[in-house]
Amino acid sequence: MSAPRKTSSGSGGTTSPPPRLGSQKSSQSTLSWTDDLPVCHLSGVGFSTNQVYREDGFRREMHEFEDRSFHFRVEDNCFLYGVFDGHDGSKASNFAAQRMPAELLLGQLAGRETDDEIHENLRQAFIAVEKGFFDSIDDALAERANLQLQLPDDVTLTEAAFKFPDLAAQIQKCEADTAGGSTATVALVYANKLYIANAGNSRALLCKTDNEGAMRVVQISADHTISNEEEQLRLNQVGVDLNEVLKTGLIGNAVYTRCIGDYKVKGGYKEIKCLSQATTEPIIFEPEIHGGIPLDDSCRFLVLTTDGLYRSLEDSTGTNHVNADIVSMVAAEFQVQSTLNGVAQAVVDRVVRIHHDTYMTGSEHRKSLCHYRDDITLLVRNFNYQLPNSIQSPTNINKVNPVSVPFYQPRKQSAPTVLIPEVNASLTNPLHVEVKPESPQQSVTRLLLSGVHHTNFQQTGTSTIASSITSNISNYTSTNESTEDSGEQQRFKAKVNNKLELDKDGKIAPYVDFSDFYQAIAELSEAQRESLDAKTQPQSSYDPIEEEAEPPAVEPQAVASDV
Repeated sequence: MSAPRKTSSGSGGTTSPPPRLGSQKSSQSTLSWTDDLPVCHLSGVGFSTNQVYREDGFRREMHEFEDRSFHFRVEDNCFLYGVFDGHDGSKASNFAAQRMPAELLLGQLAGRETDDEIHENLRQAFIAVEKGFFDSIDDALAERANLQLQLPDDVTLTEAAFKFPDLAAQIQKCEADTAGGSTATVALVYANKLYIANAGNSRALLCKTDNEGAMRVVQISADHTISNEEEQLRLNQVGVDLNEVLKTGLIGNAVYTRCIGDYKVKGGYKEIKCLSQATTEPIIFEPEIHGGIPLDDSCRFLVLTTDGLYRSLEDSTGTNHVNADIVSMVAAEFQVQSTLNGVAQAVVDRVVRIHHDTYMTGSEHRKSLCHYRDDITLLVRNFNYQLPNSIQSPTNINKVNPVSVPFYQPRKQSAPTVLIPEVNASLTNPLHVEVKPESPQQSVTRLLLSGVHHTNFQQTGTSTIASSITSNISNYTSTNESTEDSGEQQRFKAKVNNKLELDKDGKIAPYVDFSDFYQAIAELSEAQRESLDAKTQPQSSYDPIEEEAEPPAVEPQAVASDV
């Protein structure tokens, strides 16, 4: 995440084809080779640009959208997902999102069977991306060094802006071309196992059900920030002044201690006060890798998100179990959305609305925390969680069902799909509705009744989402239960005819007896029949229009004239 900047940078004015969903490219970006990779339809992505709020309700972007993401399926047993949170521009995040698939999906995984081999592949991919990014900015670094040599030794860059404006402008452009870094959180599903590699503070959350059917969330990735005790120990060992770092809350222009790129901090850390005493580069790209985690029936879905999502929720609500809150929102949206893109985008939109509403109506403390919101990206990968409103619900990890629907569907208050058994005369309750198989919301209801208590995530690493999911699904009440309990069905008891027989003329036997009606008509007198016919004749819904009679003609009178 990047700190709010005082200057904003807009995108270029060139026109290009719209980017594919999930790439979130700016209009300056060109087409990438990854555009030809098959998209994984078992996943969906939602995003929102950064915003600075105003009292009058208007808002503006502080900088260009710097997040990137991808979700690819190469083979039936190989899927790759990633989210990248850029800062100081989108150059590093855009490069990493294009280069990472090239380091993993072009045959590098062939013949890899053990977890250690997969770990090494992921580690080598991060090394290649880091090296490739710095190779791509070599020319700009060399040009900047050459321009700086043209400045007198006693002139600072601030003074150069007044004394040598043209030279200072060229140096500033080179610095912009070489600045910026990005977090990287990559999820690899290979041979029915899940592997997570991350550098930075973008998170990977896995939602599972335990033996009692309770849903739990596990954060697989690590937050590489200055608040991480292990990272503090590492920084202290290389000579970083931790007191100064904790006082400012930033390292350079970011809060994380590991990232891809960011030459200004990695190459110029001696010029940064809190890092100047370090004996080696304190900010590293080395990923933390976990897995493989077997993907069995207990695995429901995976969430990859940049810190813009969970920090916005923490700032606006003060929650101490933000991971559980996010997963419960995702589970609730599974009940009302028809696509996985819709699920991810609905969760993002909800957090954005909560954050903005807190700024407009919250306390002064909350308002001060919510005046600015960073870029948000949320990627949801479904494993074994039902999407009831989807015509083809992609829940099998080994089967890809393309979903041909718009990117975002409006919220629907419809009930999950239910199976209605064939009605027959033997049923004592012909309106009984059987839900089969058990829907996710029923599973959640059973979870809420199981009495499982919430566990603090920060202490145990896992969290029961029962308490959080209650509020999220309460607005989407579903009528899965049998109408037997409502008592309403007694009003609608009817004769059930399982099969209608046809006679030799192909007609069905009459099932309504009109004998009493015909007898009553026959007993009417002539006057009663005429009155009944008059009353049953079709009546016009308009009042009749009567024409006015023409006035009588006036005979002309002779007019006497004086002669």
